[in-house]
Amino acid sequence: MGYFGFDFSSFQSITAFCLLLMLGFSFSPIGCLGIRSFPEERRFTEAPEYRNGVQCPVTAETQNMVHVAMTLDSEYLRGSMAAIHSVLRHSSCPEHIFFHFIAAEFDPSSPRVLTQLVRSIFPSLNFKVYIFREDTVLNLISSSIRHALENPLNYARNYLGDMLDPSVTRVIYLDSDIILVDDIEKLWKTPLSGSRIIGAPEYCHANFTKYFTDSFWSDPDLPRVFGSRNPCYFNTGVMVMDLQKWREGDYRKKIEKWMELQRQRRIYELGSLPPFLLVFGGLVEPINHRWNQHGLGGDNVMGSCRSLHPGPVSLLHWSGKGKPWARLDEKRPCPLDYLWEPYDLYKPKPKSRPNYQRSKMRLYQHHNLDYSSSNILFGYSNYFI
Repeated sequence: MGYFGFDFSSFQSITAFCLLLMLGFSFSPIGCLGIRSFPEERRFTEAPEYRNGVQCPVTAETQNMVHVAMTLDSEYLRGSMAAIHSVLRHSSCPEHIFFHFIAAEFDPSSPRVLTQLVRSIFPSLNFKVYIFREDTVLNLISSSIRHALENPLNYARNYLGDMLDPSVTRVIYLDSDIILVDDIEKLWKTPLSGSRIIGAPEYCHANFTKYFTDSFWSDPDLPRVFGSRNPCYFNTGVMVMDLQKWREGDYRKKIEKWMELQRQRRIYELGSLPPFLLVFGGLVEPINHRWNQHGLGGDNVMGSCRSLHPGPVSLLHWSGKGKPWARLDEKRPCPLDYLWEPYDLYKPKPKSRPNYQRSKMRLYQHHNLDYSSSNILFGYSNYFI
């Protein structure tokens, strides 16, 4: 199908293979050095060992695990490691979570190096890495308002039904710029009623028309795709997906047809989101907004700071131009970036790293919250411990 999965079990065998190549042939050692060692900027500390709680079943078959799909690439690697860390840290049964990572075939670090890096940071993690061939989708991608939105990996979620094993019938898809502060099993148990294929927090107050061009809305036929549906905006960075129904309905093809039309007619401006809106708008299982406090990266032009939406918080999402790790390194963080920092596993910390307790106090003052109260951050302060 143009993509496949692999799981390296012996780092020593890879190193030995490279040594044999260098001794037996006149090959440059550079490629092998990339496998057996990591650049300075890619060094991470090993995450704590997270074990199941007493209430967890003694054993869990693969099909009964919580399946999480994420992309894995060099540019957002630091965010991905923090996201994984947050999922494990707040899970009641972390050993029953299985991660499916999608890596680009020609990532600068190579899927093999990324695989070994994940294993070095999370030695007991249940995961598999799949190679995503960019040419699968390159001829379908059109230009977007931000160059980052044209990355082929943004479209990998379209192919989860093809890439993941048929025994995986449900998956939670997560972007790399998120932090969970709640047990992911609660999200996993979200019911998808009737014929619903995906579940996600919906935002019906958003102006849905702005996600498509005038060319789309002025066409006599195209807007009819929504029919009697009442479409609302939803963010595709957090979705519960029924892969069995996805495969049966061949939804990959339905999304690709809209991408093909986009290449011909220019009916939207915003990368991989609009095709999902066209196919699923008005057909989404609504999930509580606490599971996607999105937009924390700021607007797509200036990247200015944003605050949390009203209500409880289970997942924070730095969608938008600004990313917390970059702003923290530049010493120009937004207040909410300090909530991301405790999950950061990047080893070379700045010498003048801000005191976390002072950081929290500044955050609470920014939101007019009482630091001395036990009911901090909308009543969910214990999630940030």
